[in-house]
Amino acid sequence: MAPFLAALLLSLSAARRCSATAAAAASPSTPSSPPPPPAPLVPALFVIGDSTADVGTNNYLGTLARADREPYGRDFDTHRPTGRFSNGRIPVDYLAERLGLPFVPPYLEQNMRTGAGGAGLSNVDGMIQGVSYASAAAGIISSSGSELGMHVSLTQQVQQVEDTYEQLSLALGEAAAANLFRRSVFFVSIGSNDFIHYYLRNVSGVQMRYLPWEFNQLLVSTMRQEIKNLYNINVRKVILMGLPPVGCAPHFLEEYGSQTGECIDYINNVVIEFNYALRHMSNEFISQHPDSMISYCDTFEGSVDILNNRERYGFVTTTDACCGLGKYGGLIMCVLPQMACSDASSHVWWDEFHPTDAVNRILADNVWSGQHTKMCYPLDLQQMVKLKL
Repeated sequence: MAPFLAALLLSLSAARRCSATAAAAASPSTPSSPPPPPAPLVPALFVIGDSTADVGTNNYLGTLARADREPYGRDFDTHRPTGRFSNGRIPVDYLAERLGLPFVPPYLEQNMRTGAGGAGLSNVDGMIQGVSYASAAAGIISSSGSELGMHVSLTQQVQQVEDTYEQLSLALGEAAAANLFRRSVFFVSIGSNDFIHYYLRNVSGVQMRYLPWEFNQLLVSTMRQEIKNLYNINVRKVILMGLPPVGCAPHFLEEYGSQTGECIDYINNVVIEFNYALRHMSNEFISQHPDSMISYCDTFEGSVDILNNRERYGFVTTTDACCGLGKYGGLIMCVLPQMACSDASSHVWWDEFHPTDAVNRILADNVWSGQHTKMCYPLDLQQMVKLKL
């Protein structure tokens, strides 16, 4: 009998141990590690552009074109001004989030940090997932916007991209840097200032020397050359943003004396011509370079859809800037918190030239997947990242 009782006791003890182990495993008091974040869809996002894409470049420059003061950024994630020309996020912030990447930092900020330390791996760590070269007031033409002070023009930004490629090549090796650039997305949004601060102001009598279509050809030819320069350093995936309806901005509604908020057709017609030429150039480029993809995204089309369907999108006004003075808030730039409305989400325009966070989100959704209206041709960004080139 004793051996039987001993065996029974051992069995019961083992059963209790198994039960306790199972209970401990199921106990809610044992915290489980959160799942790791999903891997980014691309290695990096690099941004070239003007104030539509500046995330703080101009904070480091002597210029009037800065958004490093309140009320800019009041609705941003940190509720502080960052240098973004909006009350909150700009499109590249939403796109970085979609790609599973952190918000891109300004190149000038990262370059200052790496400058003293050489090109070691730890010193380029802040650039590996992308940076923004975009500079407010910058244009395709180098002198566009120069009356506001310093800026980094398109040509200078592409030179900075080349410098970045060289730094990454030294730190990672040429093959790894080439692979990183080849698989990354380059977002390009520039050109409005060539009209706002150059052609429409007739700087140096430019309107006497170039008809609008001739001026557009000059801009697009320069843009093509810079895209070719990017291609030469293994850039293969480019989102190329067209220009918005500049003639609907509060600044021009006020300047041209719009009576009931109607857009200025002369300005918009010039912009439409530019966009047409830009789209044609991008189609031609990818036909000549089949190992690359440039998606032209029609910001004009996406913006007009918002202006024509404001109630569907939840906007109260499509003409008045949330922050500004004068008719439509288009007389002067937003410079004081007291100049701003209480609810920017009801406005299409944040200041005299720039849209609100709410509009930027809609445009980014369209770039990503055409969620509200198709903007990008031939591919949206979601399709582009899956493309094997």
